[in-house]
Amino acid sequence: MAYRPSKKFKKTLLGSGAVLVLAALNAPAAVTFASEKYHAYKIAQPGYKKKYGSWGGVSVPDGARINAIHAALLHTGKVLLIAGSGNDQKNFDAGTFDTVLWDPVKNTFKKIPTPEDFFCAGHSQLPDGRLLVAGGTARYEVLDGGVTKAGGGMRVKNESPDKAVTLKKGTRFRSPSGVEYVSTTDVTVPKAKREFEISYFKSGQMKPWRTKVTAAEARVFVEAVEEGPQGLTTEAAQYEVVGLKGEQADNVYGLAQKLTTEKQDFQGIKAAYEFDPKAEKYIPVAPMKDARWYPTLVGLQDGKVLAVSGLDDVGDVVPGDNEIYDPKTKKWTKGPFRYFPTYPSLFLTKGGKLLYTGSNAGYGPADKGRAPGLWDLKTNRFTPLTGLTDPDQLETSASLILPPAQAQKVMVLGGGGVGESAKSTARTSIVDLNTDSPTFRDGPALPQGTRYLNSVLLPDDTVFTTGGSRDYRGRSGSDILKAQFYDPATNAFAAAADPTVGRNYHSEALLLPDGRVATFGSDPLFDDKDNTKLGTFEQRIEVFTPPYLHRAGADRPVLGEGPRELDRNGRATFRTKDAGRIAKARLMRPSAVTHTTDVEQRSVALELTRSKDGRTVTVDAPEDRTLVPPGWYMLFVTDEAGIPSEAKWVQVKGK
Repeated sequence: MAYRPSKKFKKTLLGSGAVLVLAALNAPAAVTFASEKYHAYKIAQPGYKKKYGSWGGVSVPDGARINAIHAALLHTGKVLLIAGSGNDQKNFDAGTFDTVLWDPVKNTFKKIPTPEDFFCAGHSQLPDGRLLVAGGTARYEVLDGGVTKAGGGMRVKNESPDKAVTLKKGTRFRSPSGVEYVSTTDVTVPKAKREFEISYFKSGQMKPWRTKVTAAEARVFVEAVEEGPQGLTTEAAQYEVVGLKGEQADNVYGLAQKLTTEKQDFQGIKAAYEFDPKAEKYIPVAPMKDARWYPTLVGLQDGKVLAVSGLDDVGDVVPGDNEIYDPKTKKWTKGPFRYFPTYPSLFLTKGGKLLYTGSNAGYGPADKGRAPGLWDLKTNRFTPLTGLTDPDQLETSASLILPPAQAQKVMVLGGGGVGESAKSTARTSIVDLNTDSPTFRDGPALPQGTRYLNSVLLPDDTVFTTGGSRDYRGRSGSDILKAQFYDPATNAFAAAADPTVGRNYHSEALLLPDGRVATFGSDPLFDDKDNTKLGTFEQRIEVFTPPYLHRAGADRPVLGEGPRELDRNGRATFRTKDAGRIAKARLMRPSAVTHTTDVEQRSVALELTRSKDGRTVTVDAPEDRTLVPPGWYMLFVTDEAGIPSEAKWVQVKGK
């Protein structure tokens, strides 16, 4: 597209002429200066914005700036930004945990009291609009070379069938050789299980009762009281609990396999809360059975939530003990057993099975739980899916259900090697679950290998992808200041305006009710290409305005008065002066995103009926709750040009 410079711009260039002449001896700098001037001019032009969109910063007051690790859109239209300790050991040690509630319409920020360290928790939208937040951080990692006191997991046994026992943080365990270790958290061990055994003589007469007691068990992390090699052990042993007397001392003891100075991973917590968008506060609910750090929470068709994976209270990957939360009882029950690495991307698909795309955020062995597949929760059967290119580079990849959800196509984008690998892939791959034998097939490649890519569904049925980095956590200045649109209809990418803020690890992006996309966070290892300057957390917020809003101006379709929930048939009628103009309607589930993992967002196509007088439109949603899980949704309508209305919030209730 040709651009005609304004008089003001021509004067700017002419005024710069003397500078350019004087800079002749430093030609590269002069060229860069001129290029930046022209680029700034070009991206400000209406024609450019209508084709590529535009970016703008958000003014954030000093007191409201946090390390946004998690972002969730609430049905009030506000965005919950959760930092917890924000990947900052000093905040963790001080017990300083942050949450901020951002109102994108008024651009106001409200600090929310945060009762636990929700850093690296999991979250899921509940049917009533509350946000379930579960897990978080009990202890920060200690890297190789930094561990001065031997430590590890201690299994605490209780052989008393009469009462549970609670050992407070700081409880000491003494080895057979006299070396003492101290617990880093409280631990409660249930009472032992007492069973009565009945047996009979050959004559058929019942023998006297016999009682069998099975000891209860809980885990706690311990570390040696003193530094030095005397705390190291690789042999299994039984440890007495210092301070216990008499029968209790006999019933309660510790067992440890090895206590070493090897790297000690993060440890999770069991706490769970619901965030109430109306009261704007966290409300405690029953804790999980297992502690979890880096878990995924995924909503099911009945409104319950499945929690999977995470690092437990001694820093090990939860071996497959999954849990289900019931928002009616506010309690957790045992779920189907299956192992996944941390933050696995799991999507509710038609029929109720969960699709695991293989995308994850890393912790766990490279050869376990990484292969994608369909998981039937009822039978606990897992059917692997083949065809995925670069299957060893799924860590830090993005995944999403392509629009509309009825098409049952799921896409994987980018990713990298396990751990701190420098590998990254430009691969995208799509699986069509509506086929008889679903298989991943390659889609169009990204412009370059990309980790931590944020991908957001838009109301015009395209996918907006932005940011990421080529290397692990943006190492070596590898942030990618590019964005693009993916169109499922054409199976092709198209360029979007470039962001100005780099986003890699601990970054998020989500769709706002006005049709824009907000981006948050980024946690680079280094701030320079030579990897000499330690990275600083990115606290700026940047918002992308898609081309459809620049094309629309003030002329957007408008939905007027209508209900706040769909009726029992899945229908709702709205007044509008634009009935003849409206071409499509979509229910869009709000995001809850962290670590490139967003299993909440989905776009559901609605049937659309216009009244004879042209004054109302009626939308009709699928009755299948595996396509439309209960909860609050943004209702967008679009015209033939793909220009969307502002969203109306409507609730889909369970059956």
